Amino acid sequence: MTGSTTMTNDRMWRAVAAERASLVELLETLSESDWNHSSLCEGWRVRDVVAHLVLSANPGLAWILVNVLRARGNFDRAIRETAIRLADRATSTQLLAALRDGMTLRATPIGTTAADRLMDLLVHGQDIAVPLGLNRPMPVDAARSALERIWGTNGFRARELSRYRLIDTDTGWTVGTGPLVEGPAASLLLLITGRRAGREHLTGEGVPRLNLR
Repeated sequence: MTGSTTMTNDRMWRAVAAERASLVELLETLSESDWNHSSLCEGWRVRDVVAHLVLSANPGLAWILVNVLRARGNFDRAIRETAIRLADRATSTQLLAALRDGMTLRATPIGTTAADRLMDLLVHGQDIAVPLGLNRPMPVDAARSALERIWGTNGFRARELSRYRLIDTDTGWTVGTGPLVEGPAASLLLLITGRRAGREHLTGEGVPRLNLR
């Protein structure tokens, strides 16, 4: 990996707070039909994505254990079902208030870091904005830090994409070997997390070979 850079932990958390604040501003402009619109996350409405972000901002061991047991040990299912349950019982106003109240929280579920919270906000912000036709710019340094975190932990599609040479045209971050895929940090982050959005900004001989679900 070339062009590596590291944000300090404090700077990472400040970026998390900034993403939450800007997301609150965006959500304040949405109609009720927008809140119930499908997001980029399969099976999740916009309100379900917001509920997930509310829950992940203030996790607790008891909450995690109870809901994983309820989902029969499936952590991904626990996350999905718990977010939907909250979204179904809370109004849009209540979800927005909860997100606003947790804006400066610095808590992480066990095994995760501030970089994971930042990545979650960056990607889910696009999950909300893109289907609604809204432009939500992604801060370059934050997107790159999220890319480094995913690549360093072999998360999402990192293992699969290691067969390609990825170049972030914003900062020069370069990883992998093979056919070239290059583009802005935001587009690479959406690619590595399995989103089709942002593909139009990717270039290189590797792009036609990508399995974009």
